[in-house]
Amino acid sequence: MSRPGYYAWDNRPESKRSRRRRELITQVKEEFFSNKQISGAKKIAAKLSTEAKPVNTKAVAKIMRENKWKSKTVKKYKATTNSKHDLPVAENILNRDFTADRPNKKWVSDITYIPTDEGWLYLAGILDLCGREVAGWSMGERMTKGLVVDCLKQARLRRRNPKGVLLHSDRGSQYCSKEYQELLREYGFICSMSRKGNCWDNAPMESFWGKLKQEYLNDFHFRTRDEAKKAVFWYMGLRNILCNLISFKARISGLVTPSKSHFHAFPPESAKSYMGEDICPSGDFEPLFKEICD
Repeated sequence: MSRPGYYAWDNRPESKRSRRRRELITQVKEEFFSNKQISGAKKIAAKLSTEAKPVNTKAVAKIMRENKWKSKTVKKYKATTNSKHDLPVAENILNRDFTADRPNKKWVSDITYIPTDEGWLYLAGILDLCGREVAGWSMGERMTKGLVVDCLKQARLRRRNPKGVLLHSDRGSQYCSKEYQELLREYGFICSMSRKGNCWDNAPMESFWGKLKQEYLNDFHFRTRDEAKKAVFWYMGLRNILCNLISFKARISGLVTPSKSHFHAFPPESAKSYMGEDICPSGDFEPLFKEICD
């Protein structure tokens, strides 16, 4: 290469393509790590794309591959459904119609598990398909019918005794038990169950469990079941309490909906002192508040 040619190359300004790629690398990195390394190339590309500047999924995938940024994967699966029983099974009334135009019209339920050094912690939950809010949950060290009965009782109490709710679950022995079915009839609920071995019939609940674990629980190593219970309470229970507190403060302030200014009324330190530094770091607390206020 000639001396004039070298200096011409060295003094040449950065091309638009190179500058665009450098900016994209920065944006992909920020989006990937701000979401706790969960999002993949497709989700990141959709988040960064605009009408003026569309982002190609393959370009994002290449950047992530070059930098060895891999989204979190689902941990080892443990079966929680025992459908090998002679108990009566309900029809699939829900039939994958996951829409609901009002609260307490359609609920879905399921059991999941959380590993600890003491053994498994089992978590039963009920999700309202209108708004996808958790209506109730229950935790225990054994996966018994009492776990789902307690969950149903809590959900009904929290929702002020609704009638005619369509409650969907899998066909596990806990949900087919005599005690659980009698409680449904007493409450005036309609029972619906998935087809055998078909998790897609209960997709919203399965999706919620996935988010709970990948976005939060999988970041921790729990020594005891009590530690795991605190984390679950933080993710579901305390979040509902904060929503109620913020909404109440908004109402007494004369606002129809809460604003971002109410975030400062309940500082992260209040939850840290209650839950503990290891379970409730302020770094995880503040985005949750902002999400609620937005």
